Amino acid sequence: MKTQQLKLFALVFKKRSFSKVSEKFGLAQPTISSHIKKLETELECNLFDRLGRSIIPTKEAEILYPLALDIIEEEAILLNALKQQSGHLTINIGASTLGLYVLSDLISDFQKSYPTVSFQVDIYDSQEVINSIAEHKVLLGIVSTKLNRKEITYLDFLQDELIAISSLNLIKKDRITLREIIKFPIILREEGSGTRKVMEEFFQSEGISFLQLKVAGIFGSTAAVKQAVKEGLGFSFLSKIVVIEELKHKMLKGIKIPDVAIKNNFYIAISKKSFLPKTYKTFLEHIIAKSKKSNLHL
Repeated sequence: MKTQQLKLFALVFKKRSFSKVSEKFGLAQPTISSHIKKLETELECNLFDRLGRSIIPTKEAEILYPLALDIIEEEAILLNALKQQSGHLTINIGASTLGLYVLSDLISDFQKSYPTVSFQVDIYDSQEVINSIAEHKVLLGIVSTKLNRKEITYLDFLQDELIAISSLNLIKKDRITLREIIKFPIILREEGSGTRKVMEEFFQSEGISFLQLKVAGIFGSTAAVKQAVKEGLGFSFLSKIVVIEELKHKMLKGIKIPDVAIKNNFYIAISKKSFLPKTYKTFLEHIIAKSKKSNLHL
């Protein structure tokens, strides 16, 4: 039984589709089917019932899935341990767009003490980062929201705030009430974004429905939101830490809303089942220690 076969099985099990796995990961469907068939032959059981274009996992597949995830995770830990012994150290991190802003300086500072360590940072929205950790694709993530996933542990990391931003010409006032500002068009992040989740919770607490907002655009990255705001498409709320330079150089305008304070927390997410290799633990200790010295610490 090969780990590659188990990885493909786990993907098909989750997606409930050979074609979706094929499209997302660039693999030919016959290749995926062949690996699954070999796995079924080795295990002497059917893993999926095929009903037309749909597939349904069998009872055997339900049993195999959590075991397969354990084997995949153990292989990842083993490979990482071997890399550490050979002197080639790589830390793979999942980060939300906002998390990347926080990580850059921390990684640079860490490499001053550990120059042989390299980093691979995969950028997703917070929901995808958390899903990747739960599926053992990465061992550690930096996110700006918590999802109710029993297999994930969240460590408080940094605290920032969301502030209202506008182009220099869209909103003329430096101070404006919440009821006044929502009359202007607004730019939002996509669903699954930590910033979007915080905004939804904030507006709900203020008795404002998203249906009341004039949504000018929904974008999949912080950079895209900033650019749309610069162009005057609408105002938005973004984490202060990501717009400091734009505010300093008057590329964007910060709008003060009296009696409104929207906290935006960052969290370190790890799997409860994962065993963190020594390199990861050292980096984790480093960034927690640095965050406590930061002006943004919790």
